[in-house]
Amino acid sequence: MSQFEFKMPKMGESISEGTILNWLVSEGESFSKGDILVEVATDKVDNEVPAPVSGSIIKFQAKSKDVIPVGQVIAIIETSEEGNKTKKESNRKDKLEEKENSIIQINSNPVSKVEQPPVARLSNNTFFSPLILSIAREHHISFEELSRIPSTGNCGRLRKSDVFAYIEEGRQYKFAESPKPQFSIPNLKFDLGEGRRVEMDRMRQMIADHMVYSKHTSPHVTAYVEADVTELVAWRNKVKDDFQYKYGEKLTFTPLFIEAVTAAIKEFPNINSSIDGTTLIVKPQINIGMATALPSGNLIVPVIKNTDEKPIEILASEVNLLSEKARTNSLSAEEVKGSTFTISNVGTFGSLMGTPIINQPEVAILALGIIKKRPEVIESENGDEIAIRSMMYLSLSFDHRAVDGYLGGSFLRRIADNLENFDINKTI
Repeated sequence: MSQFEFKMPKMGESISEGTILNWLVSEGESFSKGDILVEVATDKVDNEVPAPVSGSIIKFQAKSKDVIPVGQVIAIIETSEEGNKTKKESNRKDKLEEKENSIIQINSNPVSKVEQPPVARLSNNTFFSPLILSIAREHHISFEELSRIPSTGNCGRLRKSDVFAYIEEGRQYKFAESPKPQFSIPNLKFDLGEGRRVEMDRMRQMIADHMVYSKHTSPHVTAYVEADVTELVAWRNKVKDDFQYKYGEKLTFTPLFIEAVTAAIKEFPNINSSIDGTTLIVKPQINIGMATALPSGNLIVPVIKNTDEKPIEILASEVNLLSEKARTNSLSAEEVKGSTFTISNVGTFGSLMGTPIINQPEVAILALGIIKKRPEVIESENGDEIAIRSMMYLSLSFDHRAVDGYLGGSFLRRIADNLENFDINKTI
């Protein structure tokens, strides 16, 4: 018999921590390799984590509702004979995964040290170099956490070596309580009123954190256009029954919007990118995330990969499948990662338009408003005429660090043109 450290696994490219939802075994209970030991929630999906070895739990190092960094020990397992055979293989696999994903090992302190971290005094130095800020973004270190790191540079400046040393030591101030502020907060005496107090669930808290982070990181600019989608609406109404009979899939507007966005991205590839410090990373794949409301009221973004390589019937199938999985809370981690551009159909809820917040680390996000019929002035052979047209507003929020008005406006106008110039004779 030997002991095995069961660590919080990495469950996605941008996932740095997980919340223990429920242990499915008890201390001393035996299990086999591959049995589900624990349910873990991230800001994207819930995951069932299987046992890496056979054996029994000697001691839990984390309990329900604990938030644990990736790589930290959550339980000690006493391995059975089968477990002993696989321990070396498992350790070797862990090291390979850490190398491939460039994971910096987080120290395996007991959970109690996460719950009661040391409180560090904020330094007076609030200047951080672009290099330091780039490292902080990569490792999701806040300005407050940066200000706690002991610095060794001239005049108290924080150096690159200081930050990496802090990370390697386990980021002991990551969950530290904020010290008493050194400035006076105005006593505004807001009247919060009386009412039922509802604690945010873990996903809602993570969404809130990501939205604040996005607004803090990206200088948001929003542009608007209006599109006449009369021909597109007419075509869909004409073919939707035949489409469902032929392919067994409902034809919603979403795959048609994805087609139009994908074609525009191919013309303006810099919109399909992310920022790393002073470098723009233009993505070769076009992976469209579609913001989807969950029954709980929270939001998730399932991703359709390589949309430029898929015909309308495949896009429709994947849109329907991922939407259904979102409604039943059965999306996998793979299905919610890797997006390069996101769309949000705010028209689903009756909104005319929206000003969406960028889904980091992307540089733009598109909101599509409700399609409404109204009288419009159109040009015809007989001059100007008034006709009933199906109109829709589109709004593009973009990161002004990477996208200027010309690129943002041109890209948005191209999407509108693609929708307006839809081929009414298109076959299915």
